[in-house]
Amino acid sequence: MQAKIETVKTLLEALPFIREFRKEIVVIKYGGSAQTSPQLKEKFAEDILLMHLVGIKPVIVHGGGKKITDMLEALKIDTKFIDGQRVTTEDTMRIVEMILSGEINKEIVSLLNSYDAKAIGISGKDAHFITAHAKDFEKWGLTGNINNVKADVVLNLVKDGFVPVIAPIAAGEEMGHPGFNINADLCASYVAKAIGANKIIFLTDTAGVLDNDKNLLSSLTQDEVEHLKDDGTIHGGMVPKVDACLEAIEGGVAKAHIIDGRVEHSMLLELFTSEGIGTQIVK
Repeated sequence: MQAKIETVKTLLEALPFIREFRKEIVVIKYGGSAQTSPQLKEKFAEDILLMHLVGIKPVIVHGGGKKITDMLEALKIDTKFIDGQRVTTEDTMRIVEMILSGEINKEIVSLLNSYDAKAIGISGKDAHFITAHAKDFEKWGLTGNINNVKADVVLNLVKDGFVPVIAPIAAGEEMGHPGFNINADLCASYVAKAIGANKIIFLTDTAGVLDNDKNLLSSLTQDEVEHLKDDGTIHGGMVPKVDACLEAIEGGVAKAHIIDGRVEHSMLLELFTSEGIGTQIVK
């Protein structure tokens, strides 16, 4: 009986948060171990379904860098990185699109639909809803920066009750362009800004933003993030994560969250408990 009472208490604790976020759009950047572990994939699908059923409107943007690298190696196509970003030649771009749009996107969509989450997969090339230009063609090739996101494409899907699953591929402006490979974190931020999301959540392989003693910083303002970047506390791979958070916050998203996707049901713990689980960044 006591276990049943505790279950009810847990549901009641979540109730104010469900009430607060019901009908709100939440963008989720899906990557890291959460995207590759079979067990975590199932937990992710359960979380998305629960969010969907209680009236939250999830929109998913996914990455897939490891699978792209594995396929390029298997095909004996050279790949290199500059400043942590992949140099995207035309040959590489074909593989990037094949893996992101053809394999990973459809795998996620199929997984969510098997849980009755009514998912639909798209890339920025669909309806040209994301257009981009070369970040620096001489340096990175077809790695792009986003020009525009047509919000109505995603919003119409959400309105019709779908969970959009977005591959971070953008269309070029000219006819016949092979498209652009977009950093998934920044793609998620641009989508979140354009569609008026209430929150953006980044699933990563770290607990969140840590101080120099490896303690979790549970809440940060924009100014605090910039200070921690300046003094080197935030460094390496965390820099583009927080930059993507700041991009979203500056674009009107209320809160950005960096959470540990290796923890089962981490999204629900962050959204529906007072303590949360990772780092939230607020304006």
